Amino acid sequence: MDGLTLFGLFAVTAMLVCYALERRSNLFVLAFAACCVLASVYGFLQGAWPFGIVEAIWSLVAARRWWAAWRVSTTPAESAPPAAGRTMRTS
Repeated sequence: MDGLTLFGLFAVTAMLVCYALERRSNLFVLAFAACCVLASVYGFLQGAWPFGIVEAIWSLVAARRWWAAWRVSTTPAESAPPAAGRTMRTS
């Protein structure tokens, strides 16, 4: 195996691991996006530009998912809407 093949193997293996662990932390979603960038670079370096383009788009989708999850997790509790079925008391 040459260096480029090892790089590609690392990129897609890391993507798989991060994808499997996404439910544990939003950081794995961000790591998945970074691994997609690596896989995109591999695709372009190897000459498989359609793969490179698809992985670049997939990295943007994953980064957007991380950004949305991050925004929800950093929203202050007092500005969040009340839970379904609950009403706010005013006394």
